[in-house]
Formats: sequence, C-alpha cells, structure tokens
Amino acid sequence: MAFRKDNVEEKEFSENLVALNRVSKTVKGGRVARFAALMVVGDGHGRVGAGIGKAAEVPEAIRKGIEDAKKNMITVSVKGTTIPHEVVGVYGAGKVLLKPAAPGTGIIAGSKVRMVVEAAGITNIRAKCLRSNNPTNVVRATIEGLKELRSAEEVAKIRDISVDDVKGGKQ
Repeated sequence: MAFRKDNVEEKEFSENLVALNRVSKTVKGGRVARFAALMVVGDGHGRVGAGIGKAAEVPEAIRKGIEDAKKNMITVSVKGTTIPHEVVGVYGAGKVLLKPAAPGTGIIAGSKVRMVVEAAGITNIRAKCLRSNNPTNVVRATIEGLKELRSAEEVAKIRDISVDDVKGGKQ
C-alpha cells in the first residue's frame, strides 16, 4: 500500500507493460541506445490511464511510464460489466471500434486493447482495431473511445431531461 503526503491510503493500481521499444540516436561518438516503455495503469473499477516513459535503462523507463499513466487517468462509464454503447476511438492513424457485449462473452479484442479494458475493469466487450496496429496509437485510440462513453443518467443530466426520454420513452 502506498501513502500520499497527507497519510491517506492510495488506491492500488494494476500496471501492465504494453510495449517496450529500443530506440537509438546517432551522435558524433556513435549510437546512443534508449528504451521507451508504453504502460497501462488501472484500478479495475472504471479508472484507467496510459503513459510512455523513456530512459537509458528498462526499469527506469517502466517507472516513468507508470508515473505518466497515473497523471493521465480517466474515469470510464460502465454499465454492469460492459460499456453503455458502441463507440469508435481515434488517435493519430489508430482507430478502434468498441462494442458492448452480453454477460459471459468475455473480452474479444486484440492484446493492446485487451490490456486497456482489463485495467478499466470491463469484462464483457467486443473490439476491433480498424487502421493502425502501432501499439501507442491503438492504446491511445482505445482511451479516446472510452473517454467518449456516456451513461443514460449522464446524458439526461446534461440535456436536463428524464432518463426515460433518453432511452426513447414516450415522445
């Protein structure tokens, strides 16, 4: 358990390494190798974040990636164990289609999308990467899609109407 400055217990997060990239820069004296770690962090209850850390050594890159992911946390609208509605997330050349699924379906998704939705605590979902399969773009596109999700209650509050009207009740 980690503690913040004011001695309040911090939530434990699951931390997943999505991709580790070895990058090199050519300088006057030769090549300088570094590592870039793409990390996904979530609490399993609707909060998830992704971040990239770069350093000369792998453990340091992972630590920086986790810190970056915690800074970029979002809260996801969930409906039971799935998402409230279909959504398409786009980031750069990455495009990810996320569809709700019936209980018992499980997570039908590629490995990168799977890591993000598992970290968010979603257990029934169908997903498809439509364009780029670059891990960074796929993870960020998934996060963008999850950001756009709205429950019927949230939509009703924004529009100042009843939940029944949002769901297509009497007109």
